[in-house]
Parts: sequence; C-alpha cells; structure tokens
Amino acid sequence: MNEGNKRRNQKRKNAMTRYKVRYDRILAAVLALAAVSVVASSCVNGLIGNKNNKSDSGDVQSSTAATSQSTIVDNLDPKDENVPVITQTKPTEEEETTDVSKKYSSKSVSNDDIYKGDLILINSENPYKFPENDTDVVTMFDHIDTSCISVCDLVTKLDSKVIEQLNALFKGFIDEGNENDITVIGAYRSFEEQNDKYYSGLSGFGGGYTDYHSARSFDIGIFPKDGSSSGYYSSVGNYAWIDENAADFGFILRFPDEKEEYTKERARTYTYRYVGIPHSVYIKQHDLCLEEYLKLLKDHNSSNPLEINVGADIYNVYYVPKGSGDTTEVPVPSGMDYTISGDNSGGFIVSALMK
Repeated sequence: MNEGNKRRNQKRKNAMTRYKVRYDRILAAVLALAAVSVVASSCVNGLIGNKNNKSDSGDVQSSTAATSQSTIVDNLDPKDENVPVITQTKPTEEEETTDVSKKYSSKSVSNDDIYKGDLILINSENPYKFPENDTDVVTMFDHIDTSCISVCDLVTKLDSKVIEQLNALFKGFIDEGNENDITVIGAYRSFEEQNDKYYSGLSGFGGGYTDYHSARSFDIGIFPKDGSSSGYYSSVGNYAWIDENAADFGFILRFPDEKEEYTKERARTYTYRYVGIPHSVYIKQHDLCLEEYLKLLKDHNSSNPLEINVGADIYNVYYVPKGSGDTTEVPVPSGMDYTISGDNSGGFIVSALMK
C-alpha cells in the first residue's frame, strides 16, 4: 500500500515538473513577441516621420524650381556624370515682343526689279537699264512750288515723288527767312540726251552711264533776285542750311569731296540725289557717298540688319542677293512698313520701319 502511494506521488511530481517547464517556455515566447512588437512600432513611426519630412522638402524645392527655372536635358545618358545641364527661363514681356518683331514673311520679287528703286547705283561700272515703271518722269515747271524754287526752262524733268520732296526742302529754306533764289539747272537725261553731251564733249560718259538717268539727281544754282553774282550752288552763308537739312527730306550730295575713288567723278557741291529716308540720314551722318553706303549694306542681312535712328523712328536695313531664276524670295518683317529697292547690280535692299 505504501509502495503504491509512493509510485503515485512520484508520477504527480514528474507531471508537475513537465507542465512547469512548458509554462516557462510560453511565457518567454510571449515576452519575446512583445519586444519585437515594440521595436517594429518604433521603426514604422520613424519611417512615416522621414517620409513626411521628405515630402515637405520636395514640395518646397518643386515650388522654388517652378518659380525660378525649368531644366531640359534631351537625348543624354542619365548615368553620365558629365552631362551638361540646359536651363530655360521664362522670357520677359519685352523679350516676347522682340521675338515677334523678328518674324519674317517671304515676298516673291521679280529679278528684273534689281534695276528699279531709289537706291539704284548708276555709274561708269553700272549702266542704267531704263526699266519700265521705275519712275514717273514729269516736267518740273508744271509741278514745282515757284514761291520756293525755280527751274531753268520748261522741259527739265524729274520723278514726281522727288519733286514733292524738293518742294518741301526749299519751303523749309524759305521759312527760315531766305530768298527764293535757288534754280534747278539740270536734271533727268534720256539715253539720247546723254549721248549728245558725250559726243559734243560736254560729258565724259556715254548714254546709260550717268546718274541723271535715274530722274532722282539734279543740279542747282544760285541766282540772286538783286542781280548780284550767280553761279553753281555752294554751301556757304545762309545757303549752308540746304546742305545741312537736305538729308531730312531724303537727299544726299551725290559727288562729295574726297570720294572720287568711289564715284569715279569729280567732286562737286551742286549735284544732289534723292535716295529717301533713312538712307540719306545715315549717309550724311557717316560722311559716305552712295557707292560706299551700298557696299556697306552687303554686310547686313535680315538676321543682322543695319539699324538707323531717325528721330524717334528706328529702321532696319539689309541686303538680299538676287536669286537664281526669274524671282527672289525676299524676307520682309511681318506687320511692319517696308520698302524694297534694287541696287542696279546684284540684289535688293529692304528698309523696314520697326514699330
């Protein structure tokens, strides 16, 4: 009996020992899981905080970039550390206006028109072709303002537009308080008239080779009303006003002093030529002859025009070589007032009033 009780008690003791071990293991496992949970929670909170901080920083940077500049990189390897960075800033209103003013359209011009216009050059190397519709030649006697200027006879002629400007020039001279004692003594010459002068020894150039063919050149003389000495015009005394202001009406001195190597004619003070504004102003300001000016223009195209200031107005002037075939596509500023003149040689000259 006692032996049986001993065995039963020993079994109970062993069972309790096994259960005690198992409870310890369970408790240890629960504690381990709790620790892992705490660590994981801390990590998650840290990650969320970092994400929010990065998002805020990125938003600030994006906002700053949007207000300052945009960066464009095309066709480059992003792994290359040496790739250049291209930045673009938004153009200002002034820059956008400038871009618009530089837009050009194309005008098809007949190549025969290189022989027409206010800037045609006629000299010993560039004969006049007498093209149709280049000028409107009329008798001066029927069109001049006789209260301001006189003409030597009833048949002397000039282009009608030139006469209008001539009247305006000499009206200004009279308005300054001067006497009406200027007379036009020579102007347009036909091919036959020039040949007559050549064969009679009155000119060194045959038909076709004189600037008077342009109907834009003329000679003036001084014939005082009091009967005092008369002669060819010279810029002296009160008469200096004419030479000083002629450019404002589109006129230049055709054969100025010390320019014989370019004009191939002797210098003279009394021969004027109409070329129009702004060319007359630039030629006067820079002491050029027509030959020098036209040569200078050949260095200026539509992308690099010659800028001429006339009072508050700004003109862009440039040269366009004659193309092959029958016509030339001449670039002209869109929406601007412009003129196109031939040079009687190899191309066209565009003059645009930039608004």
